[in-house]
Amino acid sequence: MTKRHSSARGGNVATNRSAGFRYELLDRFECGIVLVGSEVKSLRTGGAQLKDSYAVISDGELWLHGVHIPPYAPAARDNHDPERPRKLLLHRYELERIAVRVKERGLTLVPTRIYFAGNRAKVEIALARGKAAHDKREAIREREMRRDIERGLREARR
Repeated sequence: MTKRHSSARGGNVATNRSAGFRYELLDRFECGIVLVGSEVKSLRTGGAQLKDSYAVISDGELWLHGVHIPPYAPAARDNHDPERPRKLLLHRYELERIAVRVKERGLTLVPTRIYFAGNRAKVEIALARGKAAHDKREAIREREMRRDIERGLREARR
């Protein structure tokens, strides 16, 4: 597992909350991301969306698809394409290890969050296995039970 960073200055920009519901997240990796200037400024203002995004390994490189980074208004004509594929940066040995696991076991790569570590934008991707419908129902049931217990404890304290 790779190191995790959280910047006090930047913090989380976007999280993929549906990833934990749709997939069983197995292993997480921190990746750099290649961005143009207007994308970085747009990320700093927030508003990126990871909901239907995924990562793919093609020609020995890792690419992020489906991430929406809104145009940065002050950039006007020099703006970026909000839906373009973006290259992710990862050590070669990590990329090879991921590629083997994705090929052999039928796993997929799902971005879980975008954040700043210092001045650099980072993407956390997770090796994930799709959940079956009954697993999703079980997750909903557990979440509702937790809420009921917390509600009961709050009422008991009053």
